[in-house]
Amino acid sequence: MTFKDVARTLGPFNSSAEAAYEQVRRHPVAPDAAVALAGLSGGGGGDEANDEPTGPTDAPFVGGDLHSLVADPGDPERAFVGGHEAVAVSADGGSTWRRVDSLDGADAMGWAFAGDRVLVSGHPGLFVSEDGGRTFEMPTDGLPATDPHAIGASPDGSVIYAGSPPVGVFASTDGGRTWETRSEEAGRSFMGRILVDPADADHVVAPDLQAGAVESTDGGRTWRPLGGVEGAMWVSWDPADVRHLIVSGMEQAAESRDGGQTFEPIDVPSGFSMVEIVPGRPDTLLAASHDGERARTVRSTDGGKTWS
Repeated sequence: MTFKDVARTLGPFNSSAEAAYEQVRRHPVAPDAAVALAGLSGGGGGDEANDEPTGPTDAPFVGGDLHSLVADPGDPERAFVGGHEAVAVSADGGSTWRRVDSLDGADAMGWAFAGDRVLVSGHPGLFVSEDGGRTFEMPTDGLPATDPHAIGASPDGSVIYAGSPPVGVFASTDGGRTWETRSEEAGRSFMGRILVDPADADHVVAPDLQAGAVESTDGGRTWRPLGGVEGAMWVSWDPADVRHLIVSGMEQAAESRDGGQTFEPIDVPSGFSMVEIVPGRPDTLLAASHDGERARTVRSTDGGKTWS
């Protein structure tokens, strides 16, 4: 059974994410579809992760699943790719990658950038970098749940959003010191990066494993489905034009130029499950696939017509 088959059984938008994960767990799926099992196993990289080399490579170790591919909004040549056991960073547009040791075992699903501050969320909790993503630490206080599968922040850091299966959607307006619940229904099946509109921090878009892309215009209190693809695991937009949106899932992606009112499919190479718009370069896309315990990436400079 493919992830698309499983996605059709997941139920309505506001259903519990635990039920979705249980449905996937009960069916044998391709190794790439293990991303849908995020959060079922404990965090922490094992001995195999610790034995991996940390030098430059074109296929970095991420572990048994692939969770995230994100371009740094402050540097169009810099990107991160992450899985359950490890995270790697590229400084050359995805050609080569180097391990980020301080994110071993982070189960890196969600990413947020706010100036020099970078936040990464996963099964163990929230990891924070104060030096632009070079090193990370894991705060232990404040979060209402230690399992945020999705996170996002406004560029100035004035608001941080998170989504977690036990809680729903919650937000912080003081840099993560305190949090308030915004919705107990939405957010339980979010996974990945939450997009926050640079011009309106109340306008957010998130990937939902059941509903595809979903949108809120009131700070995460209410949400409406946009769709795009079934089983969405990643959303990306051009920060200079948030109506230009790409939603991606298992070997499928769709693009909208009108803020999610309509979508057109993007042809992605076989096996590739995540597509990211490079900020400031709307026709430049990155895509990632899971190969064994490694991530492989390709790049398009013509909006997804060709990849290399």
